[in-house]
Amino acid sequence: MERVNLNKNVSVSRIVQGLWRLNDWNWTIDETVKFIESCIARGVTTFDAAEIYGNYMGEQRIGEVLRAAPHLRNQIEIVTKTGINMFSDKRAYTMSHYDTRKLKVVTSCQESIKRMNCDVLDVFLIHREDPLIDHRELGKTLDELVDSGWVKSVGVSNFDPMKFDALQSFMKHKLVTNQIEWSPVCFEHFNNGNMDYLQKMNVRPMIWSPLAGGRLFTSSDEKNVRARKKIDEIARRHGVESETIVFAWLLYHPVGAIPISGSSQLKRLQQAIFALNIALTHEEWFEIYTASGQQRLR
Repeated sequence: MERVNLNKNVSVSRIVQGLWRLNDWNWTIDETVKFIESCIARGVTTFDAAEIYGNYMGEQRIGEVLRAAPHLRNQIEIVTKTGINMFSDKRAYTMSHYDTRKLKVVTSCQESIKRMNCDVLDVFLIHREDPLIDHRELGKTLDELVDSGWVKSVGVSNFDPMKFDALQSFMKHKLVTNQIEWSPVCFEHFNNGNMDYLQKMNVRPMIWSPLAGGRLFTSSDEKNVRARKKIDEIARRHGVESETIVFAWLLYHPVGAIPISGSSQLKRLQQAIFALNIALTHEEWFEIYTASGQQRLR
């Protein structure tokens, strides 16, 4: 498995396993341990979480797993996120909102470490753009978390280039990634300039929802149907599953994407891994880029 160096302290696997739905899988601790061990055996050592996943219970579940199998901690990298206060029966918030103030970010970091039974976070991300963000305060806070040893690296998720640039300008440590949505039917970060900006900054993005939450292969809406038809056609040319072609399409781009596979099925993760050995043609990449009808070449 290819490794990606985010900084001198952290490297991640080129394919990441997402744990957004971990609690929905209803596995026992032993079943979860076996799943993680199977991922590691395939070279996938990086796992993506967030404070709010599983209605605030996802990190706790990870902690239960690491308490039962402490040998796993030194074999994996943990990515988690903060900055969203989600309306929930587990919290006292009266509405969902963002909070990137120092107290929230520091407290969340320390609580995530405690919940997940780990001594340090490998990658700590700000989950969403906050219209009330104080870039100077947040930048200083993230630097302090790195300097104090709570986290090995920091980054953001769902930030546009201007907000990323503003936050980075107040920091001494590098923001190591921007976790963004990208699929054959989602082009927000082409259209807002992120794909160019991230290359300029030498930042490798993590990619969430590369299969559009599964809708790419199940939805009957026109854009998904058109994209699916073209992807299936290219998959037949290469003699692989359509999912593999989607991941190969992401990996082809020079931005150096790090895709997240969110399935509970190891065979689905394996399809993503197979993509590392698929050589799309330049034309095939553009066939998929334009297939949904949303992107046109000028």
